[in-house]
Amino acid sequence: MRAFILMLAVLSSFAAVASNQARIRDITRVDGVRENSLVGYGIVVGLAGSGDSSRNKATLQSIRNTLENFGVAVSNDDIKSNNAAAVIVTADLNAFAQPGDKIDVHVSSLGDARSLTGGALYLTPLKGVDDKIYALAQGNLSTGGYKFEQNQNVVQRNHPTVGFIPQGAIVEKEIDQQFVRNNQIQFVLNQPDFVTAESMVQVLKQNFPELKVRALHAGKVAVSPVAPEQAMMLIAHIQQLRVQTASIARVVVNEKTGTVVAGADVTVGDVVISHAGIRLEIQTRFRTSQPGAFAGINNPSVRTETMPDTDVKIEGEREAYYASQGGTNIAELVAALKKVNLSTRDIISILQAINQSGALNAELIVQ
Repeated sequence: MRAFILMLAVLSSFAAVASNQARIRDITRVDGVRENSLVGYGIVVGLAGSGDSSRNKATLQSIRNTLENFGVAVSNDDIKSNNAAAVIVTADLNAFAQPGDKIDVHVSSLGDARSLTGGALYLTPLKGVDDKIYALAQGNLSTGGYKFEQNQNVVQRNHPTVGFIPQGAIVEKEIDQQFVRNNQIQFVLNQPDFVTAESMVQVLKQNFPELKVRALHAGKVAVSPVAPEQAMMLIAHIQQLRVQTASIARVVVNEKTGTVVAGADVTVGDVVISHAGIRLEIQTRFRTSQPGAFAGINNPSVRTETMPDTDVKIEGEREAYYASQGGTNIAELVAALKKVNLSTRDIISILQAINQSGALNAELIVQ
């Protein structure tokens, strides 16, 4: 059964320009505003004999320390850890999370526990990289899987040694956000690009002539001077502005699933391909479209244009021929290859070969 090909529609040049308009909030983030990773070491209890074995000394010591906190003194020899498991607890703290807010946590087995199904996480402090406690995690685990063993027969679904606790941690300490430094705000582009950064600078200069705006590099734009008390209002206004973004020509292929995804600006140069007894030939000729002598008098946008005229031929079990007025693109190429019943694997191989020959005017990403 052939794999399914997902191909984005290739728009006209005018439609592509319009689609490249984007809000600043959708393509940037404010420098200094970010999520922070938290981590902690904890114990999952209440397991039905599927916890860590007695070989895990860390689990035995953790259970002993927990019992001593409640005034119960025991030795390691008196502890059976089959109903408990040592785990690592992780969470992401939102940039503006406040004390009392709840966040999701993930729990992963650290020892040789067979399953965390049915367990409950004992109160666990979550720390940041500065070794300060920012949240406390506790609650019943949801593993989304199971593992049962009987007479050397094993039935397992998903990964029962990894669990999830929705809203399982309470924030105890907020993070001080410093997004105004030296009366300056910096916007970081999600995809660094010189054209997009310059477009953003020009839009900000037009809307805020009293501010100094400059691109530090392809991935960051600085705005100054900004008073701290006006920073929130200024950021809200800037993020609503629309800028012209530069489209990046990319072709993404997944050999495992047979998926091909191409952007709108992907074109193919003149190339001849012979693959498995099939010959494919692409030729592009450029012609000049000259307006009338008086056409541009009242309409200055009327001008001479160079238009590519492309022919694609395939010879094999079936032959297909068509011409394109907009140049050869990936959609046309794939459609031509499908007419001769080429499989998705063959098409991916051809795209890789075209890229190696230098005829693919895009970045090829193989997953």
